[in-house]
Amino acid sequence: MNEAPTLAAEAVALPPGGAGSPWGGPAANRLLTAALLMAATVLAGCGNKPRAPDWQMSAHDGLERYVNAYLGGKDRAGSSEFERARDALESTGQPGLVARAELTRCAVHLASLVMEPCEGFERLRADAPAAERAYADYLAGRIAPPDISLLPPQHRGVAAGQGDAAAMQSIEDPVSRLVAAGVLFRTGRATPQVLVIAADTASAQGWRRPLLAWLGVQAQRAEQAGAKEEAQRLRRRMALAAGDA
Repeated sequence: MNEAPTLAAEAVALPPGGAGSPWGGPAANRLLTAALLMAATVLAGCGNKPRAPDWQMSAHDGLERYVNAYLGGKDRAGSSEFERARDALESTGQPGLVARAELTRCAVHLASLVMEPCEGFERLRADAPAAERAYADYLAGRIAPPDISLLPPQHRGVAAGQGDAAAMQSIEDPVSRLVAAGVLFRTGRATPQVLVIAADTASAQGWRRPLLAWLGVQAQRAEQAGAKEEAQRLRRRMALAAGDA
């Protein structure tokens, strides 16, 4: 039997490469997102895999579509898919699974510089596992040093303040990289290099929402610094990404 990862919220940071393929391809995507739900069980003695329960498939597919829709700027579709996934998870009566879905939502919001409290998770905090509570605190920019070891490995360097831009850039998964960038921004540690990496990451994936957010921060900083031509260039790029050029 495979052991399920302790923090499934990270599994929703899907692979690169377009729709249905945000860590290395559809196969990797399915394995990672399945960790959000549970590890697959192998039947003893024969090595065959049982059919996944309907709730698991609904939650997996709904969360996958939600992440892609949200990052693509498709609010209505994203909201519908998230509610479908959450409803499937609620049917299990397991608060830890629902908490992970809420952390997924908060993580992709932060990746797009939406700095709102993670209220859906906070309502479930009392019954959430320690790793989920640590990840929520990391997203909020207030993780305690002893809890850093509970985070997914790719986030520990950023959480510990170990060369912020370099630690963020070393994260292979693009969604996780943008989440880390969001944490750096929230904690006042987003250098110009961090902003460039985040915008480039979103651009490479064709994720309109985070791209516009990170370009907007770059443009604002350029304007504040008196770099008029650079600010205008960034604003033109934003207009192009938004379909207004």
